[in-house]
Amino acid sequence: MNYRFQNLLGAPYRGGNAVVTQNTNLISPVGNRVSVTDLVKSQTITLPIQSSSNIRRIAASPDGVFLLTVDDNNRCLFINIPRRVVLHRITFKHPVNAVKFSPNGKYIAVAAGKLLQIWKSPGFKREVFAFELVRTFADCNDKILSMDWDNESKYLIVGSKDLTGRLFFVDKKKGNYKKPFLFLGHRDSVVGCFFGVDKKKNRVDKAYTIARDGFIFSWGYSGNDVNRDARDDDLMDVEPPSPGTPEREGEDGERIGKKREDSDGKESGFSEGEGYLSGGKWELLRKDCFMQAPAKVTACDYHKGLDLVVVGFSNGVFGLYQMPDFVCIHLLSISREKLTTAVFNDLGNWLTFGCAKLGQLLVWEWRSESYILKQQGHYFDVNTLAYSPDSQLLATGADDNKVKVWTVSSGFCFVTFSEHTNAVTALHFMANNHCLLSASLDGTVRAWDLLRYRNFRTFTAPSHKQFVSLAADQSGEVICAGTLDSFEIFVWSMRRNLLLEVLSGHEGPVHGLMFSPTDAILASSSWDKTVRLWNVFKEKGAVETFRHTHDVLTLTYRPDGKQLACSTLDGQIHFWDPIDGESMRSIEGRRDIAGGRLLSDRRSAANSSSGKCFTSLCYSADGSYILAGGNSRYICMYDVSDQVLLRRFQITHNLSLDGVLDFLNSKHMTEAGPLNLIDDDNSDTEEGIDKQTQGNVGYNLPGSMPNNGRPVIRTKSLKIAPTGRSFSAATTEGVLVYSIDDSFIFDPTDLDIDVTPEAIDAALNEEQPSRALILSLRLNEDSLIKKCIFSVNPTDVAAVASSIPHRYLQRLVEALTNLLEKCPHLEFVLQWCQELCKLHGNSIQQNSRNLQPVLKSLQKAITRIHQDLADTCALNEYMLRYLCSKKGIYGSLRSNPDPDSINYMKNIHATVVIGIIMSISRRILHAFDVNG
Repeated sequence: MNYRFQNLLGAPYRGGNAVVTQNTNLISPVGNRVSVTDLVKSQTITLPIQSSSNIRRIAASPDGVFLLTVDDNNRCLFINIPRRVVLHRITFKHPVNAVKFSPNGKYIAVAAGKLLQIWKSPGFKREVFAFELVRTFADCNDKILSMDWDNESKYLIVGSKDLTGRLFFVDKKKGNYKKPFLFLGHRDSVVGCFFGVDKKKNRVDKAYTIARDGFIFSWGYSGNDVNRDARDDDLMDVEPPSPGTPEREGEDGERIGKKREDSDGKESGFSEGEGYLSGGKWELLRKDCFMQAPAKVTACDYHKGLDLVVVGFSNGVFGLYQMPDFVCIHLLSISREKLTTAVFNDLGNWLTFGCAKLGQLLVWEWRSESYILKQQGHYFDVNTLAYSPDSQLLATGADDNKVKVWTVSSGFCFVTFSEHTNAVTALHFMANNHCLLSASLDGTVRAWDLLRYRNFRTFTAPSHKQFVSLAADQSGEVICAGTLDSFEIFVWSMRRNLLLEVLSGHEGPVHGLMFSPTDAILASSSWDKTVRLWNVFKEKGAVETFRHTHDVLTLTYRPDGKQLACSTLDGQIHFWDPIDGESMRSIEGRRDIAGGRLLSDRRSAANSSSGKCFTSLCYSADGSYILAGGNSRYICMYDVSDQVLLRRFQITHNLSLDGVLDFLNSKHMTEAGPLNLIDDDNSDTEEGIDKQTQGNVGYNLPGSMPNNGRPVIRTKSLKIAPTGRSFSAATTEGVLVYSIDDSFIFDPTDLDIDVTPEAIDAALNEEQPSRALILSLRLNEDSLIKKCIFSVNPTDVAAVASSIPHRYLQRLVEALTNLLEKCPHLEFVLQWCQELCKLHGNSIQQNSRNLQPVLKSLQKAITRIHQDLADTCALNEYMLRYLCSKKGIYGSLRSNPDPDSINYMKNIHATVVIGIIMSISRRILHAFDVNG
């Protein structure tokens, strides 16, 4: 029952910028959460951290340990990625359009509106206010859009909406101020600006500025051989006021920020050692155009090592160019909508692209022209879910007419079916785990083959119907679907692909349909306030009818088939005995699910009657509790026998969605209505670029924007995995996966700086076999792993095996398989295998797809050894019987060991050894004869 958030499926990307850390870890914002994708292991996880609203900008430290996120409310989180915790929080006063760590990791540059702020990067130490504002530059005339650091973390080049790029010197060691150098000539906003590096000197010698209209300017630095004194006299000026920067005392006690003079009375500027770009001359080398008009540049990035520029456009095209000669390497179209992020990895061989409107996230290897990652979420909200019988696959259907199948352990979608022409409303996995059924409003029920990835059956009605519910019996032979418009239930044969029967009797849409897990009784619920039981194998109509006082929204069977639960429009959950046809109990859930006031609501959340009902129910695997969700931000868990609320999950804290707050701020209410419903931010639309978010998708139809297109938080479907260790919820945020399994395990050995063979020997000398084995698995040395395995006492195998983290199971099983093939200690190694299967059975089952190769190798080794032993025992059957008949001799030897008996037993042992050796020799000779 201790479920925790584990992952977010169905939405790999929703806007903002993506970053790549440690060359293979892709970090992307998903709503108000952050997803981390391992591009090598093909696995994605979502951090259990939420911002107050949708994240618009993220930045990662150079070592990949810290992550900075800024949301639409200008609230910033400083996150430790390995520990997945928030270390510090801060709120900026202006909208943040760009943020970036310095290469040395000491500073963070933040573009807050027109201001460029330099903050000192917090660390691990506990402080009341860890962020320290070092400098604030107020030279830009409009909001800053992009920035880049030099290699030495001394200079910043920024591009702003005022059509210019500026070069700032960050270090503030003198009291005087030098105006930033201006890169002029652009006719549109500067959306990208980057430093170029001389590979021999490893210093900045060029710069690039990219404008939104598709022009790139190349700037060259000529060095500091000009008359610096004359230039300093022209550029020296009194430092302008630095808004928001506190005055700090220097080492000499004077206030930093006041103009100071040297001992000779002259004003001091930056010395040559402090600013190596302060004495040279910048000149415009060339102007180039991407030739993609009328498309605009929406994303760009530059790789210093390879001198490459990647540019994404508003028409879904991207270009890769070799600088400074501006040679086009690739120019391809990868999307129908504009690209909102484009970034290189550390080595420069992978390109990452994101399209917020379509929810696409792509990683492309530009040398081999192949995809490393290609993921796309649902365009609209997910309507329905279905778990496979082994709980490893999760199918989702949405209003975008698509069915996607996800691997739960990796979080990746591996197949998408798009044959439906209308919204998918119901899904059902067959018992064989290789067939998936889907029902849609287009009037078809389709069967999908998950081995060949094709549609091999299509069931239709004689006339066009809209199907909203779906069920199949245990054998998979009978398929049933309920309709929205004709209030009928259609029954087909899977094998013959024929319509068998049409069940009539309901007077409202049939939104609930399910077969009993134990017999062939079909239960259906409808808005006509009834639940009906049908025997589809006998033509007798409805077996029984359960009547209610309000519309029945959904139903579900308990796994043992002895109880039926249904929810009604008045917020109650009714429990029925399907065998006796009696009402057992009911749960009043109106107060539990109530919460959240829409911006367009005229009444408070407490007095509103809308949304106070459950639209989805699901029993646990043992039937002891039930999960319920509806048009609210809560998922309720009830104990069935005691009818009490056990736990309430709040699916999101995202204030960008409607219905999250219980109380609205009255100061946002105007004569024209709520202030948030008045869309006055049309600056990007007027310039030809829509907002780079997925918030208003699907709300652009006439009369469909009562709340300005803000999505309303709700839960449309709930499903518990057949194993009972996880459940998924189809919500407005995506598919939320909650699991009992603690996927993030604290490993004390991670605190060690050096994992060396000496540390392993020290742990063995201190009689710490668990620690030594984990260290050897981290070091991944085969000899050390085997040494640690044999150092464990046979009586302590169970204790040591229980302490092994799940992520090391694969490597340990590989070592045990190798030992089985070469090691004489057969019983000891088999004891290890047995304890691992006992103690880590759930983890092995959940990750069986990843562990399948090593598990098959282990099974092959055990089978071969079993066969060898069986053959040896069969050839020496009579000798073994003779030894068993001489059992009394062993007892007499223990009590009275006389010399004759001892010699007799020696002869018996010699005979056994000779027999075994002769048996092995015969097998070897036979093998030589066979081989020729």
